Formats: sequence, C-alpha cells, structure tokens
Amino acid sequence: MIKSINDFNIDDITSNAVSKKNIFGSVICVEKGDGSLSLISSAGNLTVEQPYFIASVTKLYVTAVLLELRAEKQLQLDDKISRYLSDDILHQLHVFKNVDYSNEITIKQLMSNTSGIPDYFSSEVVSELTAGKDQEWGFHRTIAHAKRKTPKFAPGKKAQYSDTNFQLLGKIIEIVTDKDIRTVFKERIFNELSLGNTYLYEDVNDSGPAHLYYKDKKLHLPVYISSIGPEGGIVSTAEDTMIFLKAFFNGRFFPKKDFEELKSWRILFGPGLFYYGVGIASQPISLVELKEGLIGHWGQSGAFAFYHPKTDLYFTGTVNQFVGHRVAAKLMLDIIKTYKKEYKNR
Repeated sequence: MIKSINDFNIDDITSNAVSKKNIFGSVICVEKGDGSLSLISSAGNLTVEQPYFIASVTKLYVTAVLLELRAEKQLQLDDKISRYLSDDILHQLHVFKNVDYSNEITIKQLMSNTSGIPDYFSSEVVSELTAGKDQEWGFHRTIAHAKRKTPKFAPGKKAQYSDTNFQLLGKIIEIVTDKDIRTVFKERIFNELSLGNTYLYEDVNDSGPAHLYYKDKKLHLPVYISSIGPEGGIVSTAEDTMIFLKAFFNGRFFPKKDFEELKSWRILFGPGLFYYGVGIASQPISLVELKEGLIGHWGQSGAFAFYHPKTDLYFTGTVNQFVGHRVAAKLMLDIIKTYKKEYKNR
C-alpha cells in the first residue's frame, strides 16, 4: 500500500506542473476508491487549504441534485421543460429551420448538451472576459442572448456544449424545489456532506477564492462569477471537492445502478476534445482507450474533478489557469502512470 506522499512522489509531479508556462499554482487531491491511497499536494501560489473557483465542475453538482430529485419522484429526465418553465422563458427559445422546438426539449437533452440551444459563451464573450471586462451573465441575459442566436440542429440530433443549458436546469431546480439554487446546493450537498469550505459565490466583495489567471494576467471577474450560479459559480477546495466526487460516484445522491444511464457518450470538439454524457464528461487519455478515460468534469478555471475507473483513482484540484487544461490533464496522467508503475513492481 502506498502510504505517503514521498512514496508516490506526488510533490514532484505537482511542482512540475507549476514549471509550465503561465501555471502559477496547482493543487491536486488523489484518492483510491478502496481507501488504500489518499494524497494531497500543492505548489506555487496555491495551498491545499486555498478555496478556488471550480467553474463548470459545478455542473456535476447540478446533475447530482437533478438525479436526487428524480429518485424522490419530483421529476423525470424525459420530462419536457415546458412542464416547468413559463411561456415567456420558452417563447422562441429554439427555432430551427422555421420550426419551433421550444416546448419539445427535455431535461435530459439539457443535461446532455443535445438541446440545440445556443451557448452564450462565445469567442466574443471569452475575449471580453479574458480582457478583464467584468460583466453579468445571469439567467435573463443568457436566455435573451440564446434567443437572438440561430440553433445549429434540432433537439436530440447532435451535441454541442452550451452553458445556457445549465442556466435552464438551475431554473428548473428552483421551480421544482421552490428554493433558490444557493439554498438547494447548501441543503442537499454542502451541509449534507459537511463541506465547510464550499459555497456558491454571490458576494462580489468576496476576495477569498484564489485569483484566476489568463496566461500571465490575473483575472478579477466577481460580477461575472456571481451571476453564473448553476453553470459555474461554486467555490471549493480540493479536499471538499473530493468528498463530493466520491459521494457522486458511490450512490449518495442517486442509486448507483443509475450511473450507467449517464454514460450516453457523444463526442464534442469544443471546448477541447472530449465526450459528453448526461450531465458528466469523459476525457480520453489515450487513443486506444478513447471512451475509457477520466469521467467527471472540467472547469474553465483549470479546475477538475474526475474518476479513472481502470485504476479506481479519483482526482480533484486546479491549475487555476483559464487555458491550463492540457497541464491539468498531464498532471492526472502522470499520476496514473506513476501509480501503475508503483503497483506493477509490488
């Protein structure tokens, strides 16, 4: 059994990540499902206790809540969103080739990014944010923007990553529970798992989370992050995220047998190359095992929360860089390779 950080050289691996261009800090938590390995390491300007923006890793929390609500029979994934959302929200939300599909979209199609609803997070928006133009992108602005754009396909026909989907899912959760998304997250996940360092970012004066970087520049986007709750607004630590990730995969929120339903993979080419299922992502780590890589979710902040079934290893952490996903992927891959080598020789 690997018992210590020194046995596993995890500090060397984490420090190597910080040696890469524009990576100023990294933190990673690694655990094995059977409890035989539990390591955490940080380097650069991050510590293991430092809270950070998990960005789109938040989508796993939304998925957990939706599946828990289904287990409670408060909704079904095949329900049409028109059952929950008002006419003013749905009006011309998805019109493709002169056919209005707005009332036909299902919850599952939102979760799987197959709704066809356009993403507001365009290259133009990215350029503005990375240039430091802080701005609000809450529910109403997001939906209005989606209605001005033309969908590229009818619901269910293809897949295209769209943060707009998760803004809508957050609204459905609020309607079903009759509570705001902050309260839902707090009651159903944060308090339930005793996550003392995890919360939904809402106070623009909150300077607690680590500064996010875009290349060599610090980004200060409190207005933006406070406006994107269910899409990417959670702040956490690597240890807290690990507690959640293991709970997510091991039946805490929904029957473990239901997990296979989530692995309806469709390939996406943006942002990056990966597969998307129902509220979860699959990141390939080799060409020969394209659909047997890491399962979980990325965050645009460089945050990650993934499970690797072949080694039974869980990974959480961040490289805190808007364009740092390649470094984060290598960080996890290096640990997988080291783990395999250590155990092969035992």
